[in-house]
Amino acid sequence: MNQNEKANTKEELDKEEMTVELELDDGSKVTCAVVTILTVAGKDYIALLPLNGNGENTEGEVWFYRYSENPKDPNEEPVLGYIEDDEEYEAVADAFDEFLDSAEFDELVDDEP
Repeated sequence: MNQNEKANTKEELDKEEMTVELELDDGSKVTCAVVTILTVAGKDYIALLPLNGNGENTEGEVWFYRYSENPKDPNEEPVLGYIEDDEEYEAVADAFDEFLDSAEFDELVDDEP
């Protein structure tokens, strides 16, 4: 694989969005883009961006869930759980804000000549 092919492959992966489909309590289904997986106080959480029928997020809403994988079986579906504690939710939201700040900083640094 030459350098251009490697660059194209990386660009394609960067553009490709990982999504999951969630079934809500009312039985409806929502497709969400996976923004990131965060570790807070030794626990993993996932940040999801709910998408409308056009694959867009017009509300600016982000959903947080507890996240766990089976380390013995990487092919098994990850498990998502509700965050019911306000302090836990705030800690995850703060970590997500830090993630966004870091991502914005990285973009600024990458854009410099």
